[in-house]
Amino acid sequence: MKYTEEHEWLMDEDGIVTVGITAHAAEQLGDIVFVELPEAGTTVSKDDEIVVIESVKAASDILSPLDGEIVEVNEPLVDDPGSVNEDPEGNAWFFKIKADDPSQMDDYMDINAYKDFIG
Repeated sequence: MKYTEEHEWLMDEDGIVTVGITAHAAEQLGDIVFVELPEAGTTVSKDDEIVVIESVKAASDILSPLDGEIVEVNEPLVDDPGSVNEDPEGNAWFFKIKADDPSQMDDYMDINAYKDFIG
C-alpha cells in the first residue's frame, strides 16, 4: 500500500488501484454522513476532485491520486457513509482506477513514511 499527503491509501492489484482514506483521516473528519462518488467509466487526471465526503465537522474533496479511468465505485457507501468510519482501510474504499501510468504510485509514501508524516 501507498499513502498520499492528502491521507488517501492506494493498493495496486495488477494495474487496478483501489483508493480510500486512511483511518487517521476518518478519525479527523469525525462521523461521515454523506459520500458522493464518481461514475464508473470516468477518465480522470491526477489531482482532479472526484469524491465529496461530508462529516459532522467538515466537507472534503478526495483527489484522484493517478491519471486513469474509474473502473468501479463502492456504491454501498452512498447509502451507508458511516461505514467509512468503521472500516476506512478495508471495505470502505471509494473507487478503483485503471492507472494510465502505474509509476505514478512511486511518488507516494510507504506505511513507515506515512506514520512519520502524521507524527
